[in-house]
Amino acid sequence: MIKVLVRFGIFVMASFLAIGFAHSADNLEPRTVDSVDLKQYQGTWYEIARLPMFFQRKCAQSEALYALKDDGNIAVTNRCRTIEGKWEEAKGTASPQVPGKTDKLWVVFDNWFSRLLPGVAKGDYWILDVSEGYRTAVVGNPDRKYLWLLSRTPTVSASVKENMLSKARQQGYDTSRLIWREDDSKIGKGEK
Repeated sequence: MIKVLVRFGIFVMASFLAIGFAHSADNLEPRTVDSVDLKQYQGTWYEIARLPMFFQRKCAQSEALYALKDDGNIAVTNRCRTIEGKWEEAKGTASPQVPGKTDKLWVVFDNWFSRLLPGVAKGDYWILDVSEGYRTAVVGNPDRKYLWLLSRTPTVSASVKENMLSKARQQGYDTSRLIWREDDSKIGKGEK
């Protein structure tokens, strides 16, 4: 009887270990930076690359302007330039998901959907990495459907790009599907 209990115990422990190993890092939420200085984070960010998403399907180049508001929230202005050269714009507000924590934000855009379902139509904006001096940032969401590689400049060196890609891969993001910022020479000419 004792041998049966010991074998059963070993079986149960082995099963739990197997289940634990079966869940890779992809099944865990990405890790965010501990804290973000929103005063340093505000300003203009250029999208270097992103994962495909419906609401940016026409964007050849994108940039975001973040401005810290008196109430501690952030005014968001996202601009998208189509391959034809037309600019589109969306405005919204970002706020901490947990009061006092600045690495996980909710973003709500001022559109018909957010007016129809206030409080429901909000997106996760998780800051996964920010470089020293706030020159680059890697931003995603918990289910890894969204990813943005951001920079203070429209282009980055190959080493900076590889560092950003490495940070995203370490968090379980599929960087093979990234859409890269179009070169200025291709904008307004209808080329892809």
